[in-house]
Amino acid sequence: MNAVLIAVALSLVSAVAYASAAVAQERLASRSPGSGTLRLLGSGAWWWSVGLNASAALLHVVALRYGPLTVVQPLGALTLVAAVPMGARLAGRRVSAVEWKGTALTLLGLGAILVTASGPAPDDVLSVPEALAVAGATAALVGVLSRPGARPGLRHATASGIASGVASALTQTVTVAATDRTGPVLSVQVVGVALLVAAFAAGGLLLSQTAYRGGLGGPLAMVTLANPLAAAAIGLALLGERLQGGPAGVPLALAGAGLASWGVVLLSRTAPAAAPADDDHPVAVVLALEPGSAAAEPALVPRPHDPGHLTPATR
Repeated sequence: MNAVLIAVALSLVSAVAYASAAVAQERLASRSPGSGTLRLLGSGAWWWSVGLNASAALLHVVALRYGPLTVVQPLGALTLVAAVPMGARLAGRRVSAVEWKGTALTLLGLGAILVTASGPAPDDVLSVPEALAVAGATAALVGVLSRPGARPGLRHATASGIASGVASALTQTVTVAATDRTGPVLSVQVVGVALLVAAFAAGGLLLSQTAYRGGLGGPLAMVTLANPLAAAAIGLALLGERLQGGPAGVPLALAGAGLASWGVVLLSRTAPAAAPADDDHPVAVVLALEPGSAAAEPALVPRPHDPGHLTPATR
């Protein structure tokens, strides 16, 4: 099978797993908007979402071994396409006409981008100085975007997308260098860049969890756009990747990017309300409330510290 086709297939499955994790994170964030990192670490449902993210990341790593960043990263937009019907299903509603239109535009745009980005499998990697320079610049940018201020959800989502995109670019360096039979598997380059990948991947995950406190659509759209842009910038500038088709391919790529962006904007306009979790549904187990959360507190029960006080419904 063609290497690019393998990369595309793996990326599609990865996108669905990422979408499941995003919906889980958004529901947890909306139900416990004030929860800090330490509380999340004690949440079983949150760790399920981390597991989904890890599975998606593993598939993404394998895809990057077979295909260039300019092919693999745009397919990350399908995360939003999958998350929309998934979120609607769990919210107990139908997908709106605007959402279907946004889905179609996103798919058309991605198709145009893939036509111009079907390059060969990657064989170039970042050097240690290049990886350190990229990591330093990314950390500074993420720090600026994460500062307190207006519209923190969208800024945190942008920072999350950039961190994840850079982690993908660095991951490609690790996978190509580690499978290069001309050098040691655990070289200084492989170990050092792998540590940077872990740091940016963890940072992107925590930033996205914070961003989803304001809803799923807008933040996930920003993550979806920022991730491939950051990774593609590194691939084109430092890894020698090029868009295919020559000068004629540039307008097609730009048109595809415009259509995909329009589709993402349409998809981000709808923020479905969360529906009560069904404990019998396998996805609901991942998205269920923690027993100690406020929404899970049983009703019509006297408070222990005040035996004479009942909730209004029992009076």
